[in-house]
Amino acid sequence: MEAATVTTIIVVIVIILVVLTIAVKSVLIIPQAQAAVIERLGRYRATATPGPKLLMPFLDRVRARIDLREQVVSFPPQPVITEDNLTVSIDTVVYFQVTDPRAAVYEISNYIVGVEQLTTTTLRNVVGGMSLEQTLTSRDSINNQLRGVLDEATGRWGIRVARVELKAIDPPPSIQDSMEKQMRADREKRAMILTAEGQRESAIKTAEGQKQGQILAAEGAKTAAILAAEADRQSRILRAEGERAARYLQAQGQAKAIEKVFAAIKAGRPTPEVLAYQYLQTLPQMAQGDANKVWLVPTDYGKALEGFARLLGKPGDDGVFRYEPPAPDPTPPAEEMDDSVADWFAAPAETEATHAVRAAERAAAQITSEEPPAHGGYTELSDGPRA
Repeated sequence: MEAATVTTIIVVIVIILVVLTIAVKSVLIIPQAQAAVIERLGRYRATATPGPKLLMPFLDRVRARIDLREQVVSFPPQPVITEDNLTVSIDTVVYFQVTDPRAAVYEISNYIVGVEQLTTTTLRNVVGGMSLEQTLTSRDSINNQLRGVLDEATGRWGIRVARVELKAIDPPPSIQDSMEKQMRADREKRAMILTAEGQRESAIKTAEGQKQGQILAAEGAKTAAILAAEADRQSRILRAEGERAARYLQAQGQAKAIEKVFAAIKAGRPTPEVLAYQYLQTLPQMAQGDANKVWLVPTDYGKALEGFARLLGKPGDDGVFRYEPPAPDPTPPAEEMDDSVADWFAAPAETEATHAVRAAERAAAQITSEEPPAHGGYTELSDGPRA
C-alpha cells in the first residue's frame, strides 16, 4: 500500500513537471527593439515581433534574436594604396540597422563580418583612384561614396547602412614629415604675406598722415604769411600816414617860425650893424666843416652893408639908415586845410606847432636884443693864427 502511494506521488510530480515544461516552451516573450526568427521542424515559420508569442512545444524553436536598433561598428585600421602609390592607414566607422531579420539570418552567415569586408574593399576602390592630397581633403566625398556602395550591397542582407565615417587617415611617417614641413612653409609664407601687407598698410597710413600733416602745415604757413603780410602792409600804411602828417606839421611849424621871425624883424627895424653882427655870429657855424679852416672878413664889409641899407632903408633922426618894411596887411589870409588832411592830426600835432612858433619868437627876440661888434677889420673864425 505504501509503495503504491509513493509511485502515485512520483507520477503526479512528473506530470506536473512535464506540464510546466510544455507551458514554458509554448510561451515566448520578445523584448522591445528586438525580433526573433522562429523555425518549425528546421524550416522558417515566422519572425516574432516584440511581445508574448505562443509556440508549439518541441516543434518550434528560436533560430536567432536580432537587434533592430542602429548599431555602430568600428573597424581596425586598413592599409590603402592611393593613386600616387602611397600607403595610408584608414580607420572607418559604420552605422547600420537591420531592417529584415529573416534576410539577415538566412542571406548571410555573419552580416557584421560581411559589412566589414565590404567596407574595406569599397574603401580601397574609392581611395585607389585619388591622390594623397585628395584623400586628405575629400572625406565627405569618400563617406558618401562608401555609404552608397554599402547600402546597395547590404540591401539584400536586410541591412540599411546609415552612414560611413573615416575616423583617421594616417599617411606614412616620411610623408607626415614632408607634410609638416610643407604646412610649416605654408604658414611661414602666409605669415610673411600678412606681415608684408601689414607693413604696406602701415606705410600707406604713415604716408597719408605725413601728407595731411604737410598739407595742414602748408596751409598754416600760408595763412601766417598772409596775416604777416597784411599786418606789415597795415603797419607801413600807418607809418607812412604818420610820417606824412609829421612832415606836414613840421612844414607848418617852419612856416609859422619863418613868419614870426620875419614879423619880429620887421617890427624891430634892425640896423645894418645888427645884421652885420648876426652875419658874424653865423660865420663860425659855417666854418665847422672839416674842409673849412680859415675865413677872413674883408674890411669893407661895413661899406657893403651901408650901401645895402641906403638902398632899402631911410635915414632916421640920428642919421642912421634903417630898413622900412611895407605896411602889414590888417587882415592876414586865413590858413586853409584840406578835409583829407584834417584827419591826420590830433592834439600832439598842435603841441608841436606851438613849440615851433615859440622857438621862432625866441629867436626873433634874441636878434633884436643883440648889439653889433665894436671893432672892424679882420676876424679869425678858426683855430689858425690870427691875421
